[in-house]
Amino acid sequence: MKFFVDTGNITDITRLHALGIIDGVTTNPSLMAKETRDSREILREICDIVQGPVSGEVVATDLDGMLREGRELRRISEHIVVKVPFTQAGVQACKTLTEEGTRVNVTLVFSAAQALIAAKVGAYFVSPFVGRLDDIGHDGMDLIEDIVEIYDNYEFTTQVLVASTRGPLHIVQAAKLGADICTCPPAVIEALFKHPLTDLGLEKFLKDWEKAQQK
Repeated sequence: MKFFVDTGNITDITRLHALGIIDGVTTNPSLMAKETRDSREILREICDIVQGPVSGEVVATDLDGMLREGRELRRISEHIVVKVPFTQAGVQACKTLTEEGTRVNVTLVFSAAQALIAAKVGAYFVSPFVGRLDDIGHDGMDLIEDIVEIYDNYEFTTQVLVASTRGPLHIVQAAKLGADICTCPPAVIEALFKHPLTDLGLEKFLKDWEKAQQK
């Protein structure tokens, strides 16, 4: 399974990419609004760092606006994936942009039916939000299981990009279900490295080594 980092912060992306486990980046208007520089410049720099898929999202809600912004975004870099929301206009934009050769990430997906529609219009990625489903009392992983099964049934090439991940458990569950990608905030990526027994084990090894040297 591939790991994407969900942020627009260059410092975080550079630090995590250096670990050798980051395959791509996802951004959204909320994340980009936290940064002080022009979003196009940030996306271009992210593409140069990661050299993998980088999702840049449109902010228009009408079809013409989405197409215009999508075409502008794809000119930034060959690594850009245009991100559109799951709406009727978004689905139309996905179909048109895909036919033009642009990779599209359909986001804000909360049902298997929505994921099926996104695949039918050629989405490159579909982004189901598991954490937000958990927040309202649903099991987000049930959705991932349904989408993976449907895509396998019909051999759709759309990749399942699990979004709104809240911790390592989401990532492990998604991997067990066969999702293609998890996109995670920097803190969740960092949490994958943590385990109390690892820390205790390392501490013991170092203490034992220090004692041995004193002898």
